[in-house]
Amino acid sequence: MAEELFCKVVPILIKCIGGEDRRADVRLTVKMHTTSNPIHKKDLALCLSNDADPFFLYNLTVGEEDFQSLKNQQGLLVEFSAFPQRFIDLLDQCILEKEKQVPRFLLQLVTSASALDHMPSSLNIIETNPFKHLNHLSLKLLAATDGDIKKYLAACIQNLKVENSTLEERLHKVEEELSNRLSITQQALAEKSKELDKLRNEWTSQTSSLTSRHTQEIATERAKALQIQTQYQIQCDQQRKEMETASTRKVHHLESRASELETANKDLTERKYKSESCIRELKTKLAGLEEECQKIKQEVISLQKENSVLDTECHEKEKLLNKLKMQMAVLEQEVKDKELVLLQTADVCGSAQERKRTLEESLERKQIQIGKLETTVKSLSEELLKANEIIKKLQIDLKKLIEKIKLKNTVTMQQEKLLGEKEQALQKETLELTNVQQALQQKEAEALKLQEQLNATVQKLEESKQLLKTNENVISWLNKQLNEKKMACLQETAGQCGMPPSVKSTPVSPNLGAIPNPLVHFKLPTNATSTPVPESKLSPPMSIPPALQPSGQSDQPGLGMKYLKKNGRVPVKNQQSASKPSTAAPRPTLVRQGSSSVVSAYFPGQQPRLPAS
Repeated sequence: MAEELFCKVVPILIKCIGGEDRRADVRLTVKMHTTSNPIHKKDLALCLSNDADPFFLYNLTVGEEDFQSLKNQQGLLVEFSAFPQRFIDLLDQCILEKEKQVPRFLLQLVTSASALDHMPSSLNIIETNPFKHLNHLSLKLLAATDGDIKKYLAACIQNLKVENSTLEERLHKVEEELSNRLSITQQALAEKSKELDKLRNEWTSQTSSLTSRHTQEIATERAKALQIQTQYQIQCDQQRKEMETASTRKVHHLESRASELETANKDLTERKYKSESCIRELKTKLAGLEEECQKIKQEVISLQKENSVLDTECHEKEKLLNKLKMQMAVLEQEVKDKELVLLQTADVCGSAQERKRTLEESLERKQIQIGKLETTVKSLSEELLKANEIIKKLQIDLKKLIEKIKLKNTVTMQQEKLLGEKEQALQKETLELTNVQQALQQKEAEALKLQEQLNATVQKLEESKQLLKTNENVISWLNKQLNEKKMACLQETAGQCGMPPSVKSTPVSPNLGAIPNPLVHFKLPTNATSTPVPESKLSPPMSIPPALQPSGQSDQPGLGMKYLKKNGRVPVKNQQSASKPSTAAPRPTLVRQGSSSVVSAYFPGQQPRLPAS
């Protein structure tokens, strides 16, 4: 069972021995493992990783017995049960102090500049004050093996895939919602346009009916008025004739008729005024309907403008898609160029292996010469004085030979540096490729957000996603093909060269562009009077007796090297210490690439047993 206690990004000062210091933000994970083993009931596991650099990985496992040795050495006052919480409190203090110019608590990682030393790195928690820097805690971390890095990268890829799937589901849901909204708005727009047409038709029919009705009424009234006027004129003429004949009789009758005509005229004028007021009211209603019609026309114009804007946006998004496709083609061409560079680096590695073979042959010749000199020393053991002089001469010759071998080793180291620079360039190119892919993914996400309202563009984006997936599968397949070819080439070269059983090499890492140097051990004959030749810089560190370690090298704070022993052996701190005389030849060991066991820097029982062959 594993319980995660702490997982945060922590500011850290990385101090490289023989290199430049730098600051970085590193993810620190603290877990508590509980096992059924009666010896170790609980183990505290620390993992130091960097999201920007996937190959930056350090691990540490501390058991109860390891903690007792750590407590006795550094003078800690807490027990193992309270140690994780105290350690997390110190980390929180470092996170709180990161914004200050002069932080009170500082997290420091001390590592070796070269990756071939395989030395444990020390993680220090330092409290700074004007008088002195106090080291509260020092833990020694081990760099992760290739197997651990592969597992870590696989877990990171799995998490990214899960996040990608969730984001794709959310995108699909948003697309469906927006498409539904767009269809609803289109339906509403169609309904409003239908209502507008209906209103127009009703308005035109009403206006035509009202105008026709009022014209008919006015025409009938005019006709009636003309008929009445003609009748009155006829009557007046008749009355005049009658008045001329009998004016005196009909004066009263005419006056009464005149009053009746005046009342009728008043009625007609009143009816005329009423009809005019009705016409005015109808005109005001017609003006209101016209204003409403103009408003509806403006709304239709605004909707047409929005449709034109959406059409332009769709055109621009199609242009963006074409640009992204062009960038994909350029990236595929860059991948092909990098594959050619990888083939060239493989050829350079073959030439370096041939040079190593020549060095091994020269070393075997020199070992034969040393054996002959030892036989001469044994035959002349009776003459002590003469034997000492001969031994001194032989030692001088051996020193000269060692200096020559050192010169050859410097040449090989320079070649290895060139190979390392090429590997770094390949790693930078792969990082650039990943950055470009991330930028592509971001641009695709933006294009999806912008093209949510259009079904045709969504289909094109899905096709582009499928193309990207096929390209990634092709790239992974090409990587596997390259790794298989590299493995086959290395096996063929190893079989043709006839490597001795004492020489072992590590398998090629499947990572793209990562070509690790083979690790080599040489078995040298041992004698009390002989001086061993220093092993190649390419070989892993060999065991050195404690009496022959350099005295000028000061121990760093943390657990001593005695806790890193295994079967009476201690890892070498410096490659130059191999030039000093040793009494016994160590057994060559190899680092297993696929080891998955947790390595402890303090308790020797937690270190994995390495195979001898």
